[in-house]
Amino acid sequence: MSDFVSSFWSLYIAGITVISMVWVALFLKTQTTRRLASGEKAELIEKAWDGDLQELNNPLPRWWLWLFYLTIVFGVVYLALYPGLGSYKGMLDWSATGQWQQEQTKANAQYGPIFDKYLKQDLKVVAADPQAREMGQRLFLTYCSQCHGSDAAGARGFPNLTDHDWLYGGDPETIQASITNGRAGVMPALGAALGVQGTKQVANYVLSLSESKHDATLAAAGRDKFATYCAACHQADGKGTQAMGAPNLTDKVWLYGGSEATIIETITKGRNGHMPAQLDKLGPAKVHLLAAYVYGLSQGK
Repeated sequence: MSDFVSSFWSLYIAGITVISMVWVALFLKTQTTRRLASGEKAELIEKAWDGDLQELNNPLPRWWLWLFYLTIVFGVVYLALYPGLGSYKGMLDWSATGQWQQEQTKANAQYGPIFDKYLKQDLKVVAADPQAREMGQRLFLTYCSQCHGSDAAGARGFPNLTDHDWLYGGDPETIQASITNGRAGVMPALGAALGVQGTKQVANYVLSLSESKHDATLAAAGRDKFATYCAACHQADGKGTQAMGAPNLTDKVWLYGGSEATIIETITKGRNGHMPAQLDKLGPAKVHLLAAYVYGLSQGK
């Protein structure tokens, strides 16, 4: 990796850029035909085709040539002012990062007081404020909809945020903690411990907990195995543990799917869910607004 950050590559790129521009200018010059004198006929380059079709060495229009030269001059000026020649930063010392920081500073000065106003309010109060909901929705569409969908109804492996089923809890403070610090949910793979038949038995017992279609004989055989391998997280009654993010298995809400085949896959291979922390990216004020918006999504239902 050190080979690609050495000064050689900076000089290499700058050299190719300069040489290319000089070569283009020289090539354009060598291909420029002199103007014809009054009454002078253009040179015939090839013989005629089809009787009267000829190729003549007419000079190019001057305006057209000067456009080419102008682009070269523009390139020279641009590379002098802005980055482009290897590691050379340009006379203006411009960078995309610097421009982004300036825009952030300007935006914070303009919108910071609005965010701070809501930051001082209780989450439930913010969730009931129409302007705050509109701002929270924009934040959600920008930072959250890629996983949870623009309607917040979720997708396979990504929770629905519009219902009352919460892995870690749906109170405002817990939602804010989830957004602030992120979540890492792990379901260990139990296929090796249970075996093929044991996995099928536990899967049918899990289905029985929510009164879904299942094989009663297999479910009865899987009851003790569930108590041994699963109850520590999902509780003996299968209602889960929000402190651990272990889902309730007695309802019909499934994060990855509730068919026998999918449940067998989950038990056999395990699951790994990751919710990235947003505090460093968004800051406390935007997290506060976003948490209030997410909380409000399920309150209408």
